[in-house]
Amino acid sequence: MTAVVTKFFAYGEEEMAYLSNADPILGAAMARMGKIERGVIPDPFAALVHAIVGQLISAKAVRTIWERMHIRLGEITPKNLAAKSADEIQSCGITMNKAICIASIARKISDGLFDLQQLRELTDDEVVRKLSSLDGIGKWTAEMMLIHALERRDVVSWGDMAIRRGMMKLYGLTELTKKQFDRYRASYAPYGSVASIYLWELSFE
Repeated sequence: MTAVVTKFFAYGEEEMAYLSNADPILGAAMARMGKIERGVIPDPFAALVHAIVGQLISAKAVRTIWERMHIRLGEITPKNLAAKSADEIQSCGITMNKAICIASIARKISDGLFDLQQLRELTDDEVVRKLSSLDGIGKWTAEMMLIHALERRDVVSWGDMAIRRGMMKLYGLTELTKKQFDRYRASYAPYGSVASIYLWELSFE
């Protein structure tokens, strides 16, 4: 996922066997591909910044920008980024809107006005609602946080183009309706996040 991954999303034979039984088509793809390692960022602030950077751009572009941010800005912490101007953050290659968003959130957290650590105690829906109260954060960004920081088990994001593309490739579809998506997503429960890891991989094959 990034150059500074410290761990991978935790799953194993139990989740893979369950999904294979629940959806033999997905199971066949999983057997062919083997275990896919998906990097996570345990620190919720760094994960949130990473998700903001990743809004509507390619994974390759995210990697380049993320590495540049570490070189130019230093440690990705609320205190450090709160001390940076939006111009400094934007110079790493993101839009000014994203830079303003990151600077604002860093200040809010640094000033004690928003508690990211509290997210660990909330349900998935509560996490999405709380994060969506921040400027520049929508449902997709919150769902990426659920997977890549909190390692929640059952997240399949309709808002993620790569997941939808992977689903279409898996099932041989030329288009995908929300109703079809919801049916597949329901079949993956309670391990939708593991299915998402494979759908992401499939989308880039």
